[in-house]
Order: sequence, then C-alpha cells, then structure tokens
Amino acid sequence: MKQFASDKIALIGGIIYSIILSLSIYFEFMWLALAPAGFVLAWWAIKRMDLFMGVLLMAVPLSLNLQEFSYSMPGLFMPTEPMLLGLLGLFIIRSCKGYPVDKKLFTHPISYVIGAMMLWMLITSLTSYDLIVSLKFFTSRSWFVVGFFFILGHIMLHKPVYRENMVLLILYPLIIVVIYTVIRHAGHAFSKDAGHWMMKPFFKDHTSYGAVLAMLFPPALFLLLKKDRPAISRLLLGIATFILAIGIVFSFTRAAWVSLVGVAALFTAMRLGVKLKQLASVGILAIGLLWFNQDSILIELQRNKQDSSDNLTEHVESISNVSSDDSNLERLNRWNCAYSLFKERPVFGWGPGTYQFVYAPFQEAKYQTIISTNTADGGNAHSEYLGPLAEQGVFGPIFMILLLWMVCKIGFRLWEESEDVDARNLAVGIYLGVMTYFIHGVLNNYLDTDKASAPFWGFIALLVVMDLELSERKKKIL
Repeated sequence: MKQFASDKIALIGGIIYSIILSLSIYFEFMWLALAPAGFVLAWWAIKRMDLFMGVLLMAVPLSLNLQEFSYSMPGLFMPTEPMLLGLLGLFIIRSCKGYPVDKKLFTHPISYVIGAMMLWMLITSLTSYDLIVSLKFFTSRSWFVVGFFFILGHIMLHKPVYRENMVLLILYPLIIVVIYTVIRHAGHAFSKDAGHWMMKPFFKDHTSYGAVLAMLFPPALFLLLKKDRPAISRLLLGIATFILAIGIVFSFTRAAWVSLVGVAALFTAMRLGVKLKQLASVGILAIGLLWFNQDSILIELQRNKQDSSDNLTEHVESISNVSSDDSNLERLNRWNCAYSLFKERPVFGWGPGTYQFVYAPFQEAKYQTIISTNTADGGNAHSEYLGPLAEQGVFGPIFMILLLWMVCKIGFRLWEESEDVDARNLAVGIYLGVMTYFIHGVLNNYLDTDKASAPFWGFIALLVVMDLELSERKKKIL
C-alpha cells in the first residue's frame, strides 16, 4: 500500500512538472521550470530545515551577484539571498509564537553581543544620512545573522553530525570555484593583474576570494587530523585542502596571506600555553607602541619602493609599501576618510551602508591616488572596524571588538578544556578560521556578502554550540 502511494505521488509530481516545463517552453519563460525546485525548498524550510540549509550552504560559493551581469539589476546574490530572506520571514513568524530556535542560543553571551550590535545598527539606520540605503543594509545583515548564526546554530546544536558537514558543504563547492579560477588564471600565465578578475562571476574580486579561502583553510587542515575518518574521505579532504592552498597562493591577496601568518602565530602561542589575557596584554602594548611611534614607523615604511608584482616574493615585500603602491595608498585614503566622517558624526555615524556614497568630499588631495574616485562605485572603507566607525559612530567598532574578544574567550576555552581530541581539533580549526577574518578585517570588509558571511557567522555559531556543550558537561561533573 505504501509503495502504491509513493508511486502515485511520483506519477502526479511528474505530470505536474511536465505541464510546468511545457508552459515555460511555450511562453519562453524558462525560470518557470525552476518552480518545482522552489516548492521543494519551501517545504524543506518548513519541515526539514537541515536539508534546506544544506542546499543553501552548497549554493554560497557558487552564488552569482546579478550586478555582475548588468548594473541596472539589483545587487542580489542568487539563489542564496532570496532563500535567506525566506528564512528571515519564517524566523520572524515563529518568533511571534515563542523562541524560533533553541533558547540556549539566545542566552549565550555572544548572542547578547550580536543582539546589541544589530539593535545599534537599527538605531543608526533610523538616524542615517540615507534611510533607504541603511534599512536595506540592516535587512541584509539581519538575514545573514538569522540564517547562518541562529538557524544554522540550532541545527548544529541538535544534529552533531552537521558540525563537520557545515564546513564540508561550503568547502567542496568552493573547490569547484578554485579549480575554475586556477584554470582560467593559467591561461594568463598566472599574472597578478589577470588574477584580480579570474574568479568572476563567483567572486567580485581577488581580495574577497582570498579572504574566504583563508577562512576555510584552517578548519580543512584540522579536519584532516580526525582519527577514524574513512580513507576515501581523508583523500578527498586532503586533495581539497591542497587545492585550497594553491588558490590562496595564486589569489595574490596579501591580506589573506597576512591573516594566515597571524593565525599561525596565534596557534603557536596557544600550543606554548600562552593565556588569552597575556596575549591581549601584549597586543594592547604593541598597539600602544605603534601609535606613539607612528611617525618614525611611517618614515621607515616609506623607504619601501617595492610595488605589487607577479613575482610572489616581491608581492610579499610590497605589503608594507606606503610610498608608491596605489592599492596600499588608496586604503590609507579610505581610512582617513572614515576617520573624517567619524569626526563629523561621532555618535550615530552616517548610517550603515552609506560610506561609499558620502566619503568623496572628505578625501584630501595629499592622500588621493590614481585609483581614487569621486563616484559611488569605488567600494567602501576597506576595514571592518573603521567602516562601522564612520557609518555607526563610536559604538560600531566597539561591538565588533567585543565580538572578537568573546570569540577569543570561547576559542581558548575550548582549546584548554575540551577532552575529546577530535572535538578540540574541530574547535581550534574553526576558531583559527574565523580569526583569519578578524585579522583580514583590518584591511578589508566583506560581511555584506554571502560568501564571507556564511563561514564567518556559521563558524561563530559552531563555537557557541561547542561552548554550550562544554558548559553542560562541566555542570554534570559538578
């Protein structure tokens, strides 16, 4: 009887799809052929959120920004952002009936920080220089946080197998993009200039591409250490990690390289038993010394005349060139503008997402370069800390730094207190992965894209889930 019912459903489904496909061909509207897939995804979103999120995570590396094909089209990532918008709506509807996800996620300290961050973003959106732009930015950030932190966190809390799978679901489609990029790049003899756009249309430029590759590299590396991993799975993961490393090298993204060196130094300190507070004290002291000696340091850096180059060694040397490297100089120009914007509106800022529309008049001639622009097509503040400073006032970067501190506390706690070796390796791999972005965030900002937001918020969600379980185990022991 059950077999008959299944055959009947399959037959009816096949007939309906045939009718829809025929109509889409007849009316030359091929998008209609995707309607059945949309119905299935909608059903999964209501009944099988784990399957829906699996499709969403796999789609992230392969999503396409409509503006890559025409500037007249909205800057929407397809198909991920419509899916995330649906999740946001479902989240709000379920919130009216109670907790939309596990209550434990809402009561974790990091959730309070994220909640305060989002509340302040909403307030600064309402006081924005451009209300529409800021509300769009706030809505976009909301669906990233809801989808990749709260809903994904809920799934990982109740389905432990999903924790490792979350990384793999992003990693393997990303490898397809890396292979596509490297093959295209090889056709241009791996030149640096060509490397800036070889990853299109999947990524906007080489810097966002390098940032995401760097985020995935530490967890991929540590997942290889899992003891009982099947041989074929270990082989595929090893190949993927190797391809990821090649992609990072030929991305020519200096900020990504710096971030990986930074987390390597961080992991070395963790292995040596250095405590977080000790590390933070050293970091604050180093920042203080840099601040008080900035003039002499700048003079020293200006002696470096090495521009970015196809030669990897020379390209590394150009990282500290602030005398002739246009990319570095333009970044200083954007930072100076961000600080000037902050001084003009220090409390509420100019509004989330407005930087690129308001910074041009604040440019100073001595900081401008040949790639400076007075139009709104030149990007943002190139910093996850100075961008919020200009757009959300003094509290913008404070919330980001507070989030960084909370993530570090969890990362160190899981490293020091986890008894299960595999869980500990997964935790430190995820922690180092998200730390690459916090380091990268000094030089660039990409949390307005699905590519960076998925691993960033997803990794933080996984750290929170593992921290909640660690706390529960400690309570049972007591």
